[in-house]
Amino acid sequence: MPIPPNQLVAMVIAVSFASGLNVYATVATLGLLSHTRWLVLPASLHLVSDWRVIAASLVLFGIGFFADKIPALDLIWNALHTFIRVPVAALLAYQATTSLTPGEQLVATLAGGTIAFIAHGGKTAVRAAVTPSPEPFSNIALSMGEDFAAVSLTWLATWAPYIAAGIAVLLIVITLLMIRFVLRSLRWLFRGKRKPVTA
Repeated sequence: MPIPPNQLVAMVIAVSFASGLNVYATVATLGLLSHTRWLVLPASLHLVSDWRVIAASLVLFGIGFFADKIPALDLIWNALHTFIRVPVAALLAYQATTSLTPGEQLVATLAGGTIAFIAHGGKTAVRAAVTPSPEPFSNIALSMGEDFAAVSLTWLATWAPYIAAGIAVLLIVITLLMIRFVLRSLRWLFRGKRKPVTA
């Protein structure tokens, strides 16, 4: 049974944000849910349910699980994944919306890439602010929270897409505000200003 267009768009919003946080966890979660028949994906996305894709995603997720928790290395890892998370999210959005009109599919693809970029940008900005901290626990806690959010949001999108999309939209707003706050804080830090930081 095909997914109704409105639900499909809601899923794209949620999955795109999850991809911006951790694309390997997102693809592996989608693949496992599809492989176990929990989720019926559009035919154009059946590739993610292939065991080779699932296995590759899990291996890369495992590597990232450790790399993402080491201060400084996590910044390099996230910088490199700018060229992976955003294109993969856009590709997932494109493939998921093949049942829509070409114009709607294009909008969905651009939206998917943009949402992933916002999530990825927020993650990277916060890491840049936290990494200089001498203790490693805040970095580890952030990374685990992002991994949990990516898996949970992807899973939620499969049975409550509207709720998942609503959460994703809220997170997008929070992320944009957070990016603004972090960038202003870093700018003042490098300029040596002592003016109190306000959001």
